[in-house]
Amino acid sequence: MSTSASAAETPWADGSDEPRDPAAPSSSSAEPEVRTTLIRDLLTPLILLAFATYLTVNLFLIEVTDSTDFPGPRFFPAIIAGLIYALTALELLSIARNRSRRGPAAAAESAAPFDWPALVWTVGGFILFILTLRLLGWVLAAALLFWFVARGFGNRSPLTSLAVGLTVSSLAYIGFDMGLGLNLPSGILGGAF
Repeated sequence: MSTSASAAETPWADGSDEPRDPAAPSSSSAEPEVRTTLIRDLLTPLILLAFATYLTVNLFLIEVTDSTDFPGPRFFPAIIAGLIYALTALELLSIARNRSRRGPAAAAESAAPFDWPALVWTVGGFILFILTLRLLGWVLAAALLFWFVARGFGNRSPLTSLAVGLTVSSLAYIGFDMGLGLNLPSGILGGAF
């Protein structure tokens, strides 16, 4: 009798006087979503931190002779590693500020779904770049890479992104070849450059 009396006093399973929305997530199912969102938020900063640490460790493994002039072989890798550390710190601050402002549960609810087509376009572009670099050369392969990445980021004007890609890759080729004296593969355009 006492069981039926307590059931009559609190008719809802969670013991409240209000009915619970069946579509609302329970507190036990919201916790894994919060954890998943936190892992997803921290994935990029962790990868950047690992890459910057890799650069820093290898930076000190570069043997530099006493006759080396400034800036030397450690200068640009040190700048890049420092910038990656700074950007990673800014990203971590942004994540912490957004999570504290909205709360972890709100961050989990507002998380956008993963964009698989963007990943396929971007990774596919890198794979195509690697496979065609020697055949097509830097200018054409990098222009195609730019087009694929722009498409992955949502650009829907292929001629414009291809023209920008050709311009940027040509300027990079000229800068590396003439400015730094480094040879990039010229591929099928070998006679032109």
